[in-house]
Amino acid sequence: MHVAPVRGTAVQDHVALAEIELCGDLIIAASTTREDRLSPDRIDEVLKLAEERFLEEHGEGAGKSP
Repeated sequence: MHVAPVRGTAVQDHVALAEIELCGDLIIAASTTREDRLSPDRIDEVLKLAEERFLEEHGEGAGKSP
């Protein structure tokens, strides 16, 4: 069996990383709620907070197509 050598360059998929972070935010919010499910309003709140944090970190034009 031939295994490719490990290289020192890391490839980052920024969209995938943002989606993983968003899922984490939703999981944390779900784990802290007393209800069985997150309400649509709470989901919207978590998504808006995540969007605001992303824009603060990456700038207002981040994520928009030219």
